[in-house]
This record gives sequence, C-alpha cells and structure tokens, in this order.
Amino acid sequence: MKIVVDAMGGDHAPEAIVEGAVLAAREYETPIILTGLSEKIQAELDKHDPDHELPIEIIHADEVVEMHDSPGKVLRSKRKSSMKIGLDLLKEGKGAAFVSAGNTGAVLAYSTVILRPVKGVDRPAIAIQLPTLKGTSILLDAGANVDCKSTQLFQFGIMGHVFAEYVLEKEDPSVGLLSIGEEDGKGNEIVKDTFQMLKKSHINFIGNVEGKEVYRGNADVIVCDGFTGNVALKISESLAEMIGTNLKLMFQNNWISKLGYLLLKPQLVEFKKKVDHSETGGAPLLGVNGVVIIAHGSSSPKAIKNAINRAHELSEKNIIEHIKQDIELNLSDVEGEKGTLWKQIKNIAFGSETLENKEDNSDNPPSVDPEPKETS
Repeated sequence: MKIVVDAMGGDHAPEAIVEGAVLAAREYETPIILTGLSEKIQAELDKHDPDHELPIEIIHADEVVEMHDSPGKVLRSKRKSSMKIGLDLLKEGKGAAFVSAGNTGAVLAYSTVILRPVKGVDRPAIAIQLPTLKGTSILLDAGANVDCKSTQLFQFGIMGHVFAEYVLEKEDPSVGLLSIGEEDGKGNEIVKDTFQMLKKSHINFIGNVEGKEVYRGNADVIVCDGFTGNVALKISESLAEMIGTNLKLMFQNNWISKLGYLLLKPQLVEFKKKVDHSETGGAPLLGVNGVVIIAHGSSSPKAIKNAINRAHELSEKNIIEHIKQDIELNLSDVEGEKGTLWKQIKNIAFGSETLENKEDNSDNPPSVDPEPKETS
C-alpha cells in the first residue's frame, strides 16, 4: 500500500518532507513514493538513508507549486508539478493515498479536477480533528468552501459521520450543526434548511450547537461552512498559543513556580501532545475519489510522518467506499428509493413532482374543466 507524498510542498520542503517520509518508512514500514525535483530529493534522502534500504522511491516532477500561487494559475500552467503528478499516480492506482503540505487551494483544485468528487457530493470538505473534554471530535468544513448551500452542509454532515464512525471508531457518532443558538429555529436560512435535512437523515443528528460547545465534546462531528470553520480554527490556534506562552512565563517567575513546573511537567507534556496538530499530521479532504491528506504548511518531520500514517489508516479502513455508501443511503427520497443528490435537490425545489415529470408533460398540458365550478 504505497503512499504518494508531495516532497516539494510546504514551508520546509523538501528537507522536512523527506525526513518525515524516512521516519514513516522506518516506523511503519510503509512504502512511499516521493514526487518532485529528483536531485534535491535524492540529496536529502541520502542524508537519512545512505544505504537506500528503505522502501522509498522518487518520481521526478519539473515544476513546484508555490504557497502563493493561485489555484486557477496552477491548474492552467503547472501541469508537471509534484502535486499534480502525485495525484495522477493516485488516480492511476499506483498509490493508495496522497499527502501534501503544500498550497491548500491547489491541492483542493487538483484533487477536484483529477480525482473528481464522489457521486452525490457537490464539493469536498476539509475535516479537522479537535481535542475536546470528552476525547476527540471533528469539524468540517475547515476552509475548502467559503460559501455553501444547505445540500452541501448536509453532505458534510454525512461524511463527518462516516469519518467519526470508521476512523475515530465512535459508535453512533453524534452530529451537530454549528449555529448562533441551540434552538431549532436559530441561524440563517441555509442553516435552517440544513437542520431539516439532517433531521430526516439516518445519522445521529443532535441539532444545533453553539460555538461554546465545540470543545466540550457533546458533538462528535461539527458541521459548518468553510468560512466559519476556518475562522473558528484560527481563533482556536491563537488561543492555544496565548495560553502556552502565558503558562511558560508564569512558570519562569520564581523558584516556586519553577518547582511547580517540574511537578506538573508530565501532565503538561501530555496536554501539549493532545492539542498538538502534528500528532494527527494532517486533515483529510473528504468527498473526492481518493484518500487525500492536507498537512500544515509548517509541518515538521514528525507531522509528515503522522500524516503518512493517517493516510495509510484511511486507505486501509476503506473510507471512500463507506462515504459512497452513506451518501447514497441518506440521499434516498421520501418513498425510500435510493437516488442521487440531483434527485433530492429536485424534490426539495419542486416537491414530489420532479423536473423530468414536468418536462415529460410539457407537450400534454393538464386538462382544464371548461365549466368552472361555483365557489361559495
């Protein structure tokens, strides 16, 4: 089960990426394909594996996607990039999953065009794993889609449910919809429509959740649009940084606080491990026909190692097939007949009479009673 890794993606590429791949190959014995500028990659690989004993191969790519490149420009002009070649390998079945710490927008654009969305999914979503008072939950979308329709938020809920059940191994995971209040009628029109759709699904939907509930762990899956999710994520990161800095300064005040630090050090190390994004390595891009992991741009070798392990895990647990099955199950119409997303949208828009029915009857208009009945 080979994992394809974009060796040129990230702030510290290719050094950190190659070292992380070496760590993963040694610890998990995972076969890895590194795509990118072969000479640079080989030079880094020789530092960590001079005898070439590890199951790592290199496939050359002429171009590199920079962090500042726009997705549109990348799609048009960088057709020989390490990112595109890596995703092509995944599509061709030469790799089981793809990992990149590069330009998130470019990964999203390439993945959507090359792998295509899963049937019944309009847009893929980034799922972020969050520590909570009760363990772990996930939030999606965390930035892939700034503006979302209710049908898309509904799909995010289904995909998040699948991820929580099969990857986080939560039995009957609870799904909440991020809103400005817990009451059913709270939120904008899109949130209200999504609420009704999730309520009718087979998943364990617990209703709206407020921002204060995100880290309490009452919902295993938190659904929101990419704009809201990304803002919530960045605020959380800055809060964690502020708390960490203040704790560090507090423990350096005097010898008593330093002694307190020594006593608390094991617990603090455990807490840091719990909130450290490098422990999970990266966020899966759910909704495309292939396992794609987007790692943080500043990923360390440890983060890349864990991202590769997460990619292997998702592939091994067949997450894509589970998403396909759950999407199909939840997009059934009122009569219980399994259908596509487009069929559900038509039912929502036109009621029980579908667009096809309207088109079929266009040449045969309904009969009109020539003698209108009297009304009281």
